[in-house]
Amino acid sequence: MLCLFDLDGTLIDSEIGILGCVRHALTQLGVAHPTEMRHWIGPPLRHSFAPLLDHDHDRIELAVEYYHQRFHAIGWREHTVYPGIDAMIDRLQSAGHTLAVVTSKPERHARPIIEHLPFGGAFNRLYGPDPSSPHSEKASMIAAALADFSTSPEQTVMIGDRHFDIDGAVANRVQGIGVLWGFGSQAELEKAGAHALARDPEHLAELLAA
Repeated sequence: MLCLFDLDGTLIDSEIGILGCVRHALTQLGVAHPTEMRHWIGPPLRHSFAPLLDHDHDRIELAVEYYHQRFHAIGWREHTVYPGIDAMIDRLQSAGHTLAVVTSKPERHARPIIEHLPFGGAFNRLYGPDPSSPHSEKASMIAAALADFSTSPEQTVMIGDRHFDIDGAVANRVQGIGVLWGFGSQAELEKAGAHALARDPEHLAELLAA
């Protein structure tokens, strides 16, 4: 089976790094920080910056640039691997599954993270949107993976913590498995049409072995 994994909120807890970069960008632009920011994790940056910057295209682009500058310098290292992920990845590899990452992070930000993960070598491919894109493009990246691996939708699963992951799965007629340890909610994942929900990485491995 082709197993496509989201990165933030699924393999790693990247809240500190992502929100640190958001705060840096807003500070550079003289904008007050929102009190609640967890919803920033998952959607495209431009989508989240827009309402705080009066939908001003130039200021949004500047905010994204400030974000990327800090992320490239230190933000990419500010994360932890969720407990049990390494054992789950090893189990899937041993079972002969093909693994890849489909993330909303630009590839240039996601690649060093994956390369430094202890299990990073388990992933055959990395799919990330163009940095200039305002969309997460999960659906088109999943479609690209199906083509690259010559795999049918029936033999593919997309695993993630937000509705963007499930939306992309539904658009490609692949199974979408929502994980409950990330930044999304059970209600969000169910509403999006998740095929199944995983309580923890061990449960996810069991679902994929079924």
